[in-house]
Amino acid sequence: MSGHPPEPGSDEGVPPSPAGGDETVEDRLADRAAARGTPRADAAARVLRELSDIDQAVYRAVASTPSPSIDEPMRRLSDAANRSVLWLAIAGGLAVAGGRQGRRAALAGVVSIGAASATVNLGMKSLHRRDRPDRAGAGVVEGRHVKMPTSSSFPSGHSASGFAFATAVGREIPVLALPLRLLAGAVAYSRVHTGVHYPGDTVAGSLVGGATGLAVGDLMSRIGKDRP
Repeated sequence: MSGHPPEPGSDEGVPPSPAGGDETVEDRLADRAAARGTPRADAAARVLRELSDIDQAVYRAVASTPSPSIDEPMRRLSDAANRSVLWLAIAGGLAVAGGRQGRRAALAGVVSIGAASATVNLGMKSLHRRDRPDRAGAGVVEGRHVKMPTSSSFPSGHSASGFAFATAVGREIPVLALPLRLLAGAVAYSRVHTGVHYPGDTVAGSLVGGATGLAVGDLMSRIGKDRP
């Protein structure tokens, strides 16, 4: 252990999960619900287990579907978002060319990345440790492969950082909201396409990132209003 905090937007910095990677968050919640023994809890447990099955089935479907035309672009996009380099580059462009509004948006985006990364890597990944998918067993072709992180699979740090940045910047510059969210969605999907995350990991990361971006945007708006 180096003692350094995880890089923003990275899935590193959290110990690897123990055995039992097929157990999802839904499975654990279902176990807790079923333990209550009430009809409502039993119904909730069934729904959660079905969601778990869907999560893994979608992963296997993506892994086994030939897509040579997009394999290389997805791999490159996934790598470009490592350590949030993609988002930091966009922030730099906004700060240089976007005037005061661009600088404010860039600051909000970068702060959101840091907050989302800390929430995911220092908090959520430690609370629920899930093994990375077995992409070789699922049949993910080697041409899609990126480096497999050693940290817990749940949730996706790349997805959290992407949606945190997109949400915060989009709040400051509305015309960029849709393009940046589409790019963040593509990054999130690339993590499934390359085999390093289950779909549920990216959905959870995206929700955390979006909420973080909104919170940071609200905070910055209040700070701006308080200034003389």
